[in-house]
Order: sequence, then C-alpha cells, then structure tokens
Amino acid sequence: VQLQASGGGLVQAGGSLRLSCAASGSLFSIRTMGWYRQAPGKQRELVARITSSGWVNYADSVKGRFTISRDNAKNTVYLQMNSLQPEDTDVYYCGMGTVRGVDYWGQGTQVTVSS
Repeated sequence: VQLQASGGGLVQAGGSLRLSCAASGSLFSIRTMGWYRQAPGKQRELVARITSSGWVNYADSVKGRFTISRDNAKNTVYLQMNSLQPEDTDVYYCGMGTVRGVDYWGQGTQVTVSS
C-alpha cells in the first residue's frame, strides 16, 4: 500500500485548504482512513478519521472547522480545512488502518497558517 498526500501549503488565518490522500492497492474501501498532524518534537495526533462505513470522528480542536470525506471509487480521502488558525500549522499525514491503529502512513504535507 502506498499513500500519496497532497494539498498542503501556506494560507492566511481564516483561509481554507483541502488535503487529498490517494491510496494504491485494494484495501482502501474496507479500511479506516485518517488524517494526523505532528509538530516538531511532539507526538503525532489524530485530526480526523473515517471508517469504511462512513463513521467519522474529529479532534475537539477541529470540530466544526474540518471535514473528512472519502471517495472509494477514487481510493482517495480528503480533509477540507476551513477557518484555519496559526495553531493548525503542522505537517499533516494520512494513515490507513483500523479504529485500533494505523498500518500504513503516507508522506507528510506541510500546512502553514500565517497570522
């Protein structure tokens, strides 16, 4: 399995970005997909997760601002990020696995929010 994340960049506070993560292989439709973020020197933390049946959960810090979705026909998971704040600045990673954990990681994509 290979996961290719894209869509990061530099945006002003209050702006929006959409991250995409395309997966290779045949596991995508039956696996949980998630977005995580990590700052230098800190642990990687869950941002949002979506199961194969469409159940979602979000970190409290992003509820109401971020939306995770998936397109099984395209083997792609998205993260729509609105009302971005400087504290959302991080490297964002997509992961494939189950609700118990991540089995595969994509490369990170940098999101930088300027004040």
